Amino acid sequence: MFLEKEVFSTVIESTPLVSIDLVVLNKKGQALLGQRLNRPAKGFWFVPGGRILKDEALADAFRRLTKEELGTEYSIEQSELLGPFDHFYDDNVFTNLDNSHDFSTHYVAIAYVLVLKDSLENLPLNEQHNGYKWFDVEELMNDDSVHQNTKNYF
Repeated sequence: MFLEKEVFSTVIESTPLVSIDLVVLNKKGQALLGQRLNRPAKGFWFVPGGRILKDEALADAFRRLTKEELGTEYSIEQSELLGPFDHFYDDNVFTNLDNSHDFSTHYVAIAYVLVLKDSLENLPLNEQHNGYKWFDVEELMNDDSVHQNTKNYF
């Protein structure tokens, strides 16, 4: 269930959000990152992923998010749990839209590693990412445009 802006704003201001982050690796051990279009972490390279919706089972959210973020649906059984991570941000998706939305965001991100045997052909460019790139792990760890929360997975 997606929430109306004012309701979602109250949720962000009042409680942590729960999300799935996808640590996607190819056969070469490179990690797939998308450049974020929205706050928080706007402009940074970040692993794909997204929020778990109310009344959405974890496995269903995983399938939905892989389809939305990667263009291909994968099951949670095809991945390996990396674990939960706290992500704290000083801003939120609504920051700068008006003065009443100046508050922090807290995610509890459940990270899963998904090792791909095939290449991803149709990565979706949408409201979340304006581009994708495969990074060598050493490269991403030394790149200031890769968000620290992404680096923490490696």
